[in-house]
Amino acid sequence: MNTAMITFNKNTVLALAKEGKRFDGRKLDEYRGPIEIESSISKSAEGSVKVRIGDTVVIAGVKLSLEKPYPDTPNQGGLMINAELTPLSSSRYEPGPPQMPAIELARVTDRGIRESHVIDTKKLCITKGEKAWFVMVDIVSVNDAGNLFDAAGLAVMAALKDTKFPVVDEEGNVNYKEHTDESLPIAKDTLSITIFRVGGNLLVDPTVEEEDACDTRLTVSSDATGVISAMQKGGEGTMTIDEVMKAVDLALDKANFLRGKLQ
Repeated sequence: MNTAMITFNKNTVLALAKEGKRFDGRKLDEYRGPIEIESSISKSAEGSVKVRIGDTVVIAGVKLSLEKPYPDTPNQGGLMINAELTPLSSSRYEPGPPQMPAIELARVTDRGIRESHVIDTKKLCITKGEKAWFVMVDIVSVNDAGNLFDAAGLAVMAALKDTKFPVVDEEGNVNYKEHTDESLPIAKDTLSITIFRVGGNLLVDPTVEEEDACDTRLTVSSDATGVISAMQKGGEGTMTIDEVMKAVDLALDKANFLRGKLQ
C-alpha cells in the first residue's frame, strides 16, 4: 500500500502510536531514509551543507567576520545561530520576520552547540579586546516534512566542520573570495536529538502528522562521550521521571547513530 496516497488525521496517528506502530511502517526508534550530508554547497559561505532526513531538507551556511570582542569576554570570539523557515518549505510558514517556530529552532540548536563549547572561542581571538572571529550560522528550511530539530542540529555541526577561514592580508583586510586550509577550532561533535511523545509512546524522527499529534518533546544535546550539554522541553504536556530517563537514553543512542553519518 502506498502510504503517500493516504491522508492520516491526528486520531489515526494517535491510535497507531498507542499500539507502538507508525503509518509509514517504521519502528518507534527508526529514522527515515535516506540520511544524507552534502558539504560545500555554497561558494560564498565559509562553510555550508545540505542535510536530508527522509523528505526533510535543510541547509546551513557559515559566515565569519572580524569584530571587536564583547567587553565581558575580551579574549574570545563569538557564535550566533539563526533560522529561517521559508514558505516554500511548508505552507505553515509566512514571509517576514522570524516567527516563534524559527526562533525556537535557532535557540534550541544554539544552546546545544554553545553550552557544550563545540568551538574553542578563545582560539578565535586575534587581539585581546580588539579583534576576534565571530561565527554566524544560518539555518534555512528547504522542505519541512517533520523533525527539523534533528536535521538542523546535524546541518549546523556539519557546516561548522566544513568551514575554512578566509584569507586575511597584512593590513588585516579579509578576502572572502579566497579561503585558507585552516578549519575552525572544533573541540567536539555535539548533536541534538529530539524525542517526541505521541500516543503515550516515545519516538524519533516524526513526520509532520506525528508532530501534530505530539503532546510533548524533549531535546537532548550530547557529545561523543555521552556528556549532556543541554536539554530543552517543548509542548504543553508533562513527562514523568521515567519518561525523561528513557528519552535521554534514546537520544544518546540516536546521537551516536547520526554522528556516524557526520563522520
